[in-house]
Amino acid sequence: MKLPAVLFVLFVALPIVEIYVLVRVGSVIGALPTIALVIGLSAFGAWLVRHEGLGVLQRVRTALDAGQLPARELLDGALILIGGVLLLTPGFVTDVFGLCCLLPPVRAQLIRLLARHAIVVAGRRGPPGGGAPGARGPQTLEGEYRRED
Repeated sequence: MKLPAVLFVLFVALPIVEIYVLVRVGSVIGALPTIALVIGLSAFGAWLVRHEGLGVLQRVRTALDAGQLPARELLDGALILIGGVLLLTPGFVTDVFGLCCLLPPVRAQLIRLLARHAIVVAGRRGPPGGGAPGARGPQTLEGEYRRED
């Protein structure tokens, strides 16, 4: 999806859908229970963000202590962050997507889906100052220097 379409969905279509769902739920169960339900879902989501976030932080530390790159754990953390932001947005639709990002089995499926569509670029980068592409090993630069104290 292109950026203008994404922005349209985020700033126009999603709020309209959220208002529609809130009005429909409010007409069925009443205004105060609807407000209480939105606040309750947000409170539960905040607790779940904290719980899952601390678990991911511990797994990141364990992976780093073992000398491994915590790639999966960082993806977990990113999805937890996205889920937390969605839960802070008032409405039932965003709360559902936010809770999905926080549940470990759903998060694992999302990571598998993202991994299937990810492009991994592997290879050696050149030296920071440039250098011949494809050059192997360290490069020695010849030159003179003078120390001035």
